[in-house]
Amino acid sequence: MATYVVLMNWTEDGVKNFKDSTKRAAAAEEGMREMGITLKDIYWTVGAYDVVCVFEAPDDETFAAALLTLGAAGKVRTTTMRAFSKAEFDGIVSRAG
Repeated sequence: MATYVVLMNWTEDGVKNFKDSTKRAAAAEEGMREMGITLKDIYWTVGAYDVVCVFEAPDDETFAAALLTLGAAGKVRTTTMRAFSKAEFDGIVSRAG
């Protein structure tokens, strides 16, 4: 499973409905679970981003489809980073000459 860190900002509509944020997160988690994606952690934050999540997904294409669906709902905009565990990074380093 691939790991992704997702930084989210509420849209204007998302912040107007901030009180429903945990309910929206639960609904998104359920929909993603049906796609084989696991929400490992979620944090509501202050600063440059409103929400930070860590997900595991079977592949990039599945995760991209899930994020497109999430974004189409109009409540958040996302910035996504592929994350590597120490073991994965050790494997990457071993491939680099």
